[in-house]
Amino acid sequence: MPLGPVMLGLPGLALGGADRELLRHPRVGGVILFARNYETPRQLAELCAEIHALRSPRLLIGVDHEGGRVQRFREGFTVLPPMRRLGEVHDREPRRARAMATAAGWLMAAELRAADVDFSFAPVLDLDRGVSRVIGDRAFHSDPDVVATLAAALMHGLQSAGMQAVGKHFPGHGHVEADSHHALPVDAREYADIEAEDLVPFGRLVRAGLAGVMPAHVVYARVDERTAGYSPFWLREVLRSRLGFQGAIFSDDLDMAGAALAGGAPLDCARAALAAGCDMVLACNDRRAALEIVHGLEDPDDPAAHLRLVRLHGRGQFEREALRASAQWQRAVRLLADPLAPLDEAAATAT
Repeated sequence: MPLGPVMLGLPGLALGGADRELLRHPRVGGVILFARNYETPRQLAELCAEIHALRSPRLLIGVDHEGGRVQRFREGFTVLPPMRRLGEVHDREPRRARAMATAAGWLMAAELRAADVDFSFAPVLDLDRGVSRVIGDRAFHSDPDVVATLAAALMHGLQSAGMQAVGKHFPGHGHVEADSHHALPVDAREYADIEAEDLVPFGRLVRAGLAGVMPAHVVYARVDERTAGYSPFWLREVLRSRLGFQGAIFSDDLDMAGAALAGGAPLDCARAALAAGCDMVLACNDRRAALEIVHGLEDPDDPAAHLRLVRLHGRGQFEREALRASAQWQRAVRLLADPLAPLDEAAATAT
């Protein structure tokens, strides 16, 4: 059975009978986890094992685990810094910042892979222009070249621990004030300005092998009246054709206000996102809307989309206690905890 085009949220810490039935539906392809799904590392690993055992190929399991204020699992996991801290270090000591970014990616991936989570929706490739409330310190920097450099280092760390990267929020969320969870942001810049700044990190990471992208619930009004996630121009023409992206495209959560205002009913939103070029749509928090989408969509018939999604399965798995006892884990934790500590050669190159 191929992976379907819908990624769902779950209500609790374990699967119920209705959850299992829904996750076996052919139009479902993945699960996104939240803090409500986490209690302990052992419980998380058991939940992931049960999800993965339901289907073959196994369902994807993703999570927003960027660091800073967006990190769903905390107790029992290393608390990762906001990415802006790495950008601040880069202003003083670029080599250290790159080492920290690689360590952050490796640590993020290694701890998630110990629970058999497939990927994190990271890194954030938005520019911090001091405007967006929802982005803020989630962004590495205001300079697109610095963002690209640090995000590429973080992606390298993820990949070295068996995890692919999913960059967001294409083509860039940093120039709008409104939070798309609660409103529909509008960016009034010309395409040339977006291309010269916001597209730079996406282009660099695409060329480096980025496996996933999530578009923004933002309207770029001088380019297209539709939000980026519903726009064939942004997804097919710019991302696929001009940037050459060959990975998977995930919608942002269709339960968000920015999505609902732009697309109407949940099923209409899902169909619009898939028609625009998304490979998988997210229905995270509203089970009624999720059921409408799953039961209303057509059966998946895109082998290329399936292959793009399968590439996001995690590779290998760490044993949690052995991981935390390892020199590499301890070195990464020290490096992120103390950005002023001496940077030895092992810390700079180990991950």
